Amino acid sequence: MNCALCSDKDCLNGKDCHKNSDEIKKLYQEGDISIIETSAHIEAEYYMKKTRIEETILFARKMNYQKIGLAFCVGLEQEARVIYNRFREYFKVYPVCCKICGIDKADFDLEKINKSSEEAMCNPLGQASFLNDKKTNLNIIIGLCIGHDILFTQYSDAPVTTLVVKDRLLAHNPLGAVYSRYYQMMKF
Repeated sequence: MNCALCSDKDCLNGKDCHKNSDEIKKLYQEGDISIIETSAHIEAEYYMKKTRIEETILFARKMNYQKIGLAFCVGLEQEARVIYNRFREYFKVYPVCCKICGIDKADFDLEKINKSSEEAMCNPLGQASFLNDKKTNLNIIIGLCIGHDILFTQYSDAPVTTLVVKDRLLAHNPLGAVYSRYYQMMKF
């Protein structure tokens, strides 16, 4: 089975290519299905009608979340401020930038962008710890670096969704590489 290369997509019509749907259904039945129920509602009600930001707000409101964490890259500070202002209309919002604690990369012998100066490391564990202390209901990633997003998600007590994926070359739109035949000819 290789879903990426499958042209039929019979799963859309209920075919179980992997032959484990009963096992997976049990996983849903054993746990809290409110997230999947709310997700299905947002999809059905607002399909092609709302932006991802609007959908995230609707989702969080329907889940009765009160406290939202914004784990953002300092390079996206302006965007994080706009998102913060939008979300605080509905929730208590806790924004935390990636450089929290100001830990020097030298403390962990990490490579630096500019080797001749001090450079604070990104601190996804610090971001997660800060938001865990605030007991957020949902944490939102805004442009954390690859790896940092993984660590943040791993250490977050609250569920995590990604609103912005870091891609410095493509204006934070990684799919630009897929949509541009010129880029594909050069890079892929």
